[in-house]
Amino acid sequence: MYKITGVASGPIGTNCYSIINDETNEAILIDASGRKEKLLSLIKKNDAKVTTILLTHAHFDHMDGVSGIREEFPDLEVIIGKNDLPLLENPTLNLSLSFMGDPISEHADRTVSDGDTIQLIGLDIKCIEVPGHTVGGMCYYIEMPSSTDSEKVTRLLFDGDTLFHGSIGRSDFPTGDGEALVENIRTKLLCLPADTQVYPGHDSPSTIGWEAANNVYFT
Repeated sequence: MYKITGVASGPIGTNCYSIINDETNEAILIDASGRKEKLLSLIKKNDAKVTTILLTHAHFDHMDGVSGIREEFPDLEVIIGKNDLPLLENPTLNLSLSFMGDPISEHADRTVSDGDTIQLIGLDIKCIEVPGHTVGGMCYYIEMPSSTDSEKVTRLLFDGDTLFHGSIGRSDFPTGDGEALVENIRTKLLCLPADTQVYPGHDSPSTIGWEAANNVYFT
């Protein structure tokens, strides 16, 4: 019923993910960086339409591809955490000016807050705000139903630059806070079920169970 794909794209190889509902041919993107042709290649192969872009946070390397996707799907909705909206609109805070020398100011159609649950393409998506990498970094937790067994779910966490395989995100950028990042990961993410698959904004996937047992920041 659902198909998950990912591609490393953009100026520093950001992991951008898509979830496609095979029954409705609707898709959501989690972060959008780089050329639209690369971001949309698998979606177009599946003849799907992007309805929403979920942004994990506002740094340029997670949102510089938004405008290109809007060109293809003008009616799509861009969603970001409420507290990161000022960064999205500010080229200094979103680092596009300092890293790229090319200021990017993007807008969102909707904001979400910690604890919100939103419904997209047939999925309930829980919004978990984890400040530290940015002030309003948002993680998206999904319990995806099995297509063959109604009693089973696959647990997914799309967490941007919050928790990496064996590491955590940087906290030395504007609005970052290292102590808050560690504490918020510990109290808001590591309490999720151990089999939750973690899809980060860079590097390789992991699981909550592996991170809780092995990540040097928490052991």
